Amino acid sequence: MTTPSITALAAQAKTFKALHIPGTPLLLANVYDATSARIVGSLPGCRALASASYALAKTIGIEDSELTLEQNLRLLKPIAAVAHELNLPFTIDIQDGYGDQLEEVIRRVITELGAVGVNLEDSYHDTEKIMDEAEALDRVKRALKVAAEVGVPDFVVNARSDTFLTGGELDVSIQRGKKFLEAGATTVYIFWPRNKEMVEADVKRVIDELDGRANIQPRKVSPVQSKALTSADLAKLGTARVSVGPQLYLAAAATLTAAANEVFAV
Repeated sequence: MTTPSITALAAQAKTFKALHIPGTPLLLANVYDATSARIVGSLPGCRALASASYALAKTIGIEDSELTLEQNLRLLKPIAAVAHELNLPFTIDIQDGYGDQLEEVIRRVITELGAVGVNLEDSYHDTEKIMDEAEALDRVKRALKVAAEVGVPDFVVNARSDTFLTGGELDVSIQRGKKFLEAGATTVYIFWPRNKEMVEADVKRVIDELDGRANIQPRKVSPVQSKALTSADLAKLGTARVSVGPQLYLAAAATLTAAANEVFAV
């Protein structure tokens, strides 16, 4: 795989950043291997490719919390190759940035994989404990500083706030999200608890409080969710970015399970 020049990546990052428009969101169907990347990347509505670390981990039979930096980078290479072939910006899920390896991670995802953005979490990926706010903000700034030093000043950080996910109040995640934006993040992703309904009024409040610079995950109707929130719904609510995390992987796994069961139905 030939990685684009830093000059080309700097221009692509600027274009990618400009795609984050409140009310006309960037839509990301997160992929997990070369095949899913090619399928998604070939769709007319696809403007960029994004990875999902949970899904990547599952492809090698481990949990997201067990995925190492080297495993993540290795699994990302074939996806990056497809992104460059299709001339699509590539943004990578780097979990919490792998501790004191953050600077190395940012340099490597740019120079080795040609990424122009990352998803950066504020909880430790191995323990799921929340980082101190000062540390979380500093990590956003450090990531952007390194990207600028490499030559990609418009590098996109989607800062994920997990305080609501881990039992805190939604307002706490919103306030932390505002500080992430002040620190230079392009968008903020507030991870919703899986056992809590995404009430439209609450989602709208998140989007409005963050001036539209939010990343929201759509949801289908389920025992937890009484009303679906589609990409179109989220666009109407004014968000700048929509991503699906591991949803494509989970859908593929469910289809595979059903097809395999048919084989054994004798």
